[in-house]
Amino acid sequence: MAVLDAELVSLAAGFDIITLGMRADAARRARHGERTTFVRVADVPAETGAEVAIPPSAGEVRVVGVPASRHAAIQRVREVRAAAGHAPLSGFGLDDLERLALRDHVTLRGLLEDLRAAGLECVAWAPVDRVQDPRGSIEEVNIAGLTLARLTCQQWPADLLAFYARIAELQRSVGVIRAFAPLPRQWNPAAPTTGYEDVKAVALARLVVDNVPSIQVDWSLYGPKLAQIALMMGADDVDGVSAVDDDSLGRRRSPLEEISRNIRAAGFEPVQRDGRFDATDR
Repeated sequence: MAVLDAELVSLAAGFDIITLGMRADAARRARHGERTTFVRVADVPAETGAEVAIPPSAGEVRVVGVPASRHAAIQRVREVRAAAGHAPLSGFGLDDLERLALRDHVTLRGLLEDLRAAGLECVAWAPVDRVQDPRGSIEEVNIAGLTLARLTCQQWPADLLAFYARIAELQRSVGVIRAFAPLPRQWNPAAPTTGYEDVKAVALARLVVDNVPSIQVDWSLYGPKLAQIALMMGADDVDGVSAVDDDSLGRRRSPLEEISRNIRAAGFEPVQRDGRFDATDR
Protein backbone atom coordinates (compact mmCIF):
# COMPACT_ATOMS: atom_id res chain seq x y z
CA MET A 1 0.00 0.00 0.00
CA ALA A 2 1.47 3.37 -1.07
CA VAL A 3 0.34 5.21 2.10
CA LEU A 4 1.18 3.96 5.58
CA ASP A 5 -1.82 2.39 7.30
CA ALA A 6 -1.90 4.89 10.17
CA GLU A 7 -1.69 7.82 7.79
CA LEU A 8 -4.41 6.36 5.59
CA VAL A 9 -6.73 5.88 8.56
CA SER A 10 -6.08 9.49 9.54
CA LEU A 11 -6.83 10.75 6.02
CA ALA A 12 -9.99 8.65 5.84
CA ALA A 13 -11.24 9.98 9.16
CA GLY A 14 -10.33 13.61 8.54
CA PHE A 15 -11.34 16.37 6.15
CA ASP A 16 -8.05 16.96 4.35
CA ILE A 17 -9.39 16.12 0.90
CA ILE A 18 -6.51 18.00 -0.76
CA THR A 19 -3.78 15.80 0.71
CA LEU A 20 -5.82 12.66 0.12
CA GLY A 21 -6.46 13.64 -3.49
CA MET A 22 -2.79 14.43 -4.09
CA ARG A 23 -1.74 11.02 -2.75
CA ALA A 24 -4.33 9.24 -4.88
CA ASP A 25 -3.39 11.24 -7.97
CA ALA A 26 0.28 10.39 -7.47
CA ALA A 27 -0.57 6.69 -7.18
CA ARG A 28 -2.71 6.89 -10.30
CA ARG A 29 -0.02 8.70 -12.31
CA ALA A 30 2.66 6.26 -11.17
CA ARG A 31 0.62 3.45 -12.72
CA HIS A 32 -1.01 5.11 -15.74
CA GLY A 33 0.75 8.42 -16.34
CA GLU A 34 -1.61 10.85 -18.08
CA ARG A 35 -3.40 8.07 -19.95
CA THR A 36 -7.14 7.90 -19.20
CA THR A 37 -9.25 5.26 -20.89
CA PHE A 38 -12.94 5.30 -21.68
CA VAL A 39 -15.36 2.88 -23.33
CA ARG A 40 -18.46 3.62 -25.40
CA VAL A 41 -21.18 1.15 -24.50
CA ALA A 42 -24.29 -0.01 -26.33
CA ASP A 43 -26.76 -1.45 -23.81
CA VAL A 44 -29.26 -4.01 -25.07
CA PRO A 45 -32.08 -5.50 -22.97
CA ALA A 46 -31.87 -9.07 -21.71
CA GLU A 47 -35.37 -9.97 -22.92
CA THR A 48 -35.30 -12.58 -25.65
CA GLY A 49 -36.46 -11.24 -28.99
CA ALA A 50 -36.19 -7.56 -28.03
CA GLU A 51 -34.79 -5.26 -30.68
CA VAL A 52 -31.00 -5.13 -30.92
CA ALA A 53 -29.65 -1.80 -32.16
CA ILE A 54 -25.87 -1.49 -32.05
CA PRO A 55 -24.20 1.74 -33.18
CA PRO A 56 -20.97 1.20 -35.13
CA SER A 57 -19.06 3.27 -32.56
CA ALA A 58 -19.77 0.80 -29.72
CA GLY A 59 -16.62 -0.46 -28.05
CA GLU A 60 -18.64 -2.83 -25.88
CA VAL A 61 -22.08 -4.34 -26.36
CA ARG A 62 -23.63 -5.05 -22.96
CA VAL A 63 -26.68 -7.21 -22.23
CA VAL A 64 -28.41 -5.61 -19.25
CA GLY A 65 -31.21 -6.93 -17.10
CA VAL A 66 -32.03 -10.24 -15.45
CA PRO A 67 -32.74 -13.18 -17.77
CA ALA A 68 -35.90 -15.18 -17.13
CA SER A 69 -34.12 -18.53 -17.32
CA ARG A 70 -30.90 -20.24 -18.32
CA HIS A 71 -32.36 -21.01 -21.73
CA ALA A 72 -33.47 -17.40 -22.19
CA ALA A 73 -30.01 -16.10 -21.24
CA ILE A 74 -28.29 -18.39 -23.73
CA GLN A 75 -30.77 -17.52 -26.48
CA ARG A 76 -30.37 -13.81 -25.86
CA VAL A 77 -26.58 -14.01 -26.01
CA ARG A 78 -26.84 -15.81 -29.35
CA GLU A 79 -29.17 -13.10 -30.70
CA VAL A 80 -26.95 -10.25 -29.59
CA ARG A 81 -23.75 -11.99 -30.68
CA ALA A 82 -25.14 -12.35 -34.20
CA ALA A 83 -25.88 -8.62 -34.33
CA ALA A 84 -22.73 -7.40 -32.58
CA GLY A 85 -20.25 -8.48 -35.21
CA HIS A 86 -16.71 -8.24 -33.85
CA ALA A 87 -17.60 -5.93 -30.95
CA PRO A 88 -16.82 -7.36 -27.49
CA LEU A 89 -19.95 -8.76 -25.87
CA SER A 90 -20.52 -8.56 -22.13
CA GLY A 91 -23.60 -9.28 -20.15
CA PHE A 92 -25.37 -9.80 -16.83
CA GLY A 93 -24.37 -9.36 -13.22
CA LEU A 94 -22.51 -12.18 -11.52
CA ASP A 95 -24.95 -12.07 -8.60
CA ASP A 96 -27.89 -12.58 -10.97
CA LEU A 97 -26.10 -15.48 -12.64
CA GLU A 98 -25.49 -17.11 -9.25
CA ARG A 99 -29.21 -16.97 -8.50
CA LEU A 100 -30.15 -18.14 -11.99
CA ALA A 101 -27.88 -21.19 -11.71
CA LEU A 102 -29.39 -22.04 -8.32
CA ARG A 103 -32.94 -21.60 -9.56
CA ASP A 104 -32.37 -23.70 -12.70
CA HIS A 105 -30.47 -26.40 -10.78
CA VAL A 106 -27.23 -26.08 -12.74
CA THR A 107 -23.74 -25.23 -11.59
CA LEU A 108 -22.52 -21.67 -12.03
CA ARG A 109 -19.61 -22.95 -14.08
CA GLY A 110 -21.94 -24.87 -16.35
CA LEU A 111 -24.08 -21.79 -16.90
CA LEU A 112 -21.03 -19.64 -17.61
CA GLU A 113 -19.65 -22.21 -20.07
CA ASP A 114 -23.00 -22.28 -21.87
CA LEU A 115 -23.00 -18.49 -22.15
CA ARG A 116 -19.44 -18.49 -23.44
CA ALA A 117 -20.33 -21.10 -26.06
CA ALA A 118 -23.22 -18.85 -27.14
CA GLY A 119 -20.82 -15.94 -27.70
CA LEU A 120 -20.44 -14.09 -24.38
CA GLU A 121 -16.94 -12.79 -23.63
CA CYS A 122 -17.31 -10.96 -20.32
CA VAL A 123 -19.53 -10.98 -17.28
CA ALA A 124 -20.49 -7.30 -17.25
CA TRP A 125 -20.20 -6.64 -13.52
CA ALA A 126 -19.89 -8.29 -10.13
CA PRO A 127 -21.34 -6.33 -7.19
CA VAL A 128 -18.99 -7.55 -4.49
CA ASP A 129 -21.56 -6.87 -1.77
CA ARG A 130 -24.26 -8.90 -3.57
CA VAL A 131 -22.30 -11.88 -4.91
CA GLN A 132 -22.74 -14.83 -2.53
CA ASP A 133 -19.22 -16.21 -3.01
CA PRO A 134 -17.00 -13.49 -4.51
CA ARG A 135 -13.80 -15.51 -4.64
CA GLY A 136 -15.37 -18.77 -5.79
CA SER A 137 -17.68 -17.20 -8.34
CA ILE A 138 -15.00 -14.97 -9.88
CA GLU A 139 -12.74 -18.00 -10.16
CA GLU A 140 -15.56 -19.83 -11.95
CA VAL A 141 -15.78 -16.96 -14.44
CA ASN A 142 -12.10 -17.36 -15.16
CA ILE A 143 -12.23 -21.17 -15.39
CA ALA A 144 -15.16 -20.95 -17.80
CA GLY A 145 -13.00 -18.92 -20.19
CA LEU A 146 -14.75 -15.60 -19.56
CA THR A 147 -13.44 -12.37 -18.10
CA LEU A 148 -14.95 -10.05 -15.52
CA ALA A 149 -15.40 -6.56 -16.94
CA ARG A 150 -15.65 -4.74 -13.61
CA LEU A 151 -16.07 -5.20 -9.89
CA THR A 152 -18.75 -2.91 -8.46
CA CYS A 153 -20.52 -2.25 -5.18
CA GLN A 154 -24.24 -1.77 -4.77
CA GLN A 155 -24.15 0.20 -1.53
CA TRP A 156 -21.42 1.50 0.75
CA PRO A 157 -20.91 -0.28 4.06
CA ALA A 158 -20.35 1.60 7.30
CA ASP A 159 -16.59 0.92 7.30
CA LEU A 160 -15.35 1.87 3.84
CA LEU A 161 -11.66 1.27 4.57
CA ALA A 162 -12.30 -2.27 5.80
CA PHE A 163 -14.48 -2.89 2.74
CA TYR A 164 -11.72 -1.76 0.39
CA ALA A 165 -9.18 -3.85 2.28
CA ARG A 166 -11.36 -6.93 1.66
CA ILE A 167 -11.44 -6.13 -2.05
CA ALA A 168 -7.65 -5.87 -2.12
CA GLU A 169 -7.48 -9.25 -0.39
CA LEU A 170 -9.96 -10.69 -2.90
CA GLN A 171 -7.72 -9.52 -5.74
CA ARG A 172 -4.71 -11.16 -4.08
CA SER A 173 -6.69 -14.40 -4.15
CA VAL A 174 -8.12 -14.28 -7.68
CA GLY A 175 -5.73 -11.95 -9.50
CA VAL A 176 -8.09 -11.28 -12.42
CA ILE A 177 -9.98 -8.12 -11.43
CA ARG A 178 -9.21 -5.53 -14.10
CA ALA A 179 -11.29 -2.60 -12.86
CA PHE A 180 -13.06 -1.58 -9.67
CA ALA A 181 -15.87 0.99 -9.67
CA PRO A 182 -16.03 2.20 -6.03
CA LEU A 183 -19.07 4.50 -6.27
CA PRO A 184 -22.33 2.79 -5.24
CA ARG A 185 -24.82 1.74 -7.91
CA GLN A 186 -27.71 2.30 -5.51
CA TRP A 187 -28.31 4.90 -2.84
CA ASN A 188 -31.01 6.03 -0.47
CA PRO A 189 -32.93 8.95 -2.09
CA ALA A 190 -33.59 10.32 1.37
CA ALA A 191 -29.86 10.43 2.13
CA PRO A 192 -27.94 10.71 -1.13
CA THR A 193 -24.16 10.80 -1.16
CA THR A 194 -22.44 14.14 -1.55
CA GLY A 195 -19.82 14.99 -4.14
CA TYR A 196 -17.32 15.29 -1.29
CA GLU A 197 -18.04 11.75 -0.10
CA ASP A 198 -17.91 10.43 -3.66
CA VAL A 199 -14.50 11.80 -4.58
CA LYS A 200 -13.09 10.89 -1.17
CA ALA A 201 -14.23 7.30 -1.74
CA VAL A 202 -12.56 7.25 -5.17
CA ALA A 203 -9.28 8.49 -3.70
CA LEU A 204 -9.36 5.94 -0.87
CA ALA A 205 -10.12 3.16 -3.36
CA ARG A 206 -7.04 4.05 -5.42
CA LEU A 207 -4.83 3.97 -2.34
CA VAL A 208 -6.22 0.87 -0.64
CA VAL A 209 -7.11 -1.31 -3.64
CA ASP A 210 -3.67 -0.75 -5.11
CA ASN A 211 -3.45 -4.19 -6.73
CA VAL A 212 -6.39 -3.61 -9.10
CA PRO A 213 -5.14 -1.84 -12.25
CA SER A 214 -8.01 0.57 -12.88
CA ILE A 215 -10.31 2.61 -10.68
CA GLN A 216 -13.41 3.34 -12.71
CA VAL A 217 -16.22 5.88 -12.68
CA ASP A 218 -19.50 5.50 -14.57
CA TRP A 219 -20.21 8.41 -16.92
CA SER A 220 -23.88 7.54 -17.47
CA LEU A 221 -24.65 7.00 -13.78
CA TYR A 222 -22.75 9.89 -12.19
CA GLY A 223 -22.46 12.40 -15.02
CA PRO A 224 -19.57 14.26 -16.61
CA LYS A 225 -18.84 16.71 -13.77
CA LEU A 226 -18.30 14.12 -11.08
CA ALA A 227 -16.46 11.86 -13.53
CA GLN A 228 -14.05 14.67 -14.35
CA ILE A 229 -13.33 15.40 -10.68
CA ALA A 230 -12.93 11.68 -9.96
CA LEU A 231 -10.17 11.54 -12.57
CA MET A 232 -8.22 14.09 -10.53
CA MET A 233 -8.78 12.00 -7.38
CA GLY A 234 -7.35 8.69 -8.58
CA ALA A 235 -9.74 7.28 -11.19
CA ASP A 236 -8.26 6.40 -14.59
CA ASP A 237 -11.09 4.75 -16.53
CA VAL A 238 -14.57 5.94 -17.53
CA ASP A 239 -17.33 3.43 -18.20
CA GLY A 240 -20.72 3.90 -19.80
CA VAL A 241 -20.05 6.61 -22.39
CA SER A 242 -22.89 6.53 -24.90
CA ALA A 243 -22.19 4.86 -28.24
CA VAL A 244 -24.99 6.82 -29.92
CA ASP A 245 -23.83 9.75 -32.03
CA ASP A 246 -26.49 12.45 -32.33
CA ASP A 247 -25.29 15.25 -34.59
CA SER A 248 -28.43 17.34 -34.08
CA LEU A 249 -26.77 19.26 -31.23
CA GLY A 250 -23.53 19.80 -33.14
CA ARG A 251 -20.26 17.91 -33.22
CA ARG A 252 -18.97 19.49 -30.01
CA ARG A 253 -21.88 17.97 -28.07
CA SER A 254 -21.29 14.43 -29.33
CA PRO A 255 -20.40 11.84 -26.65
CA LEU A 256 -16.92 11.31 -28.11
CA GLU A 257 -16.12 15.01 -28.16
CA GLU A 258 -17.58 15.59 -24.69
CA ILE A 259 -15.70 12.78 -22.96
CA SER A 260 -12.45 13.66 -24.72
CA ARG A 261 -12.84 17.34 -23.80
CA ASN A 262 -13.58 16.54 -20.15
CA ILE A 263 -10.60 14.22 -19.81
CA ARG A 264 -8.26 16.83 -21.31
CA ALA A 265 -9.73 19.52 -19.05
CA ALA A 266 -8.79 17.32 -16.08
CA GLY A 267 -5.19 17.28 -17.33
CA PHE A 268 -5.10 13.82 -18.88
CA GLU A 269 -4.89 12.23 -22.29
CA PRO A 270 -8.04 10.40 -23.49
CA VAL A 271 -7.62 6.90 -24.92
CA GLN A 272 -10.68 5.14 -26.29
CA ARG A 273 -10.76 1.42 -25.50
CA ASP A 274 -13.05 -1.51 -26.10
CA GLY A 275 -14.59 -4.05 -23.74
CA ARG A 276 -11.38 -6.09 -23.83
CA PHE A 277 -9.43 -3.07 -22.50
CA ASP A 278 -7.63 -2.79 -25.84
CA ALA A 279 -7.07 0.72 -27.18
CA THR A 280 -9.02 1.50 -30.32
CA ASP A 281 -8.84 4.36 -32.79
CA ARG A 282 -12.60 4.45 -33.34
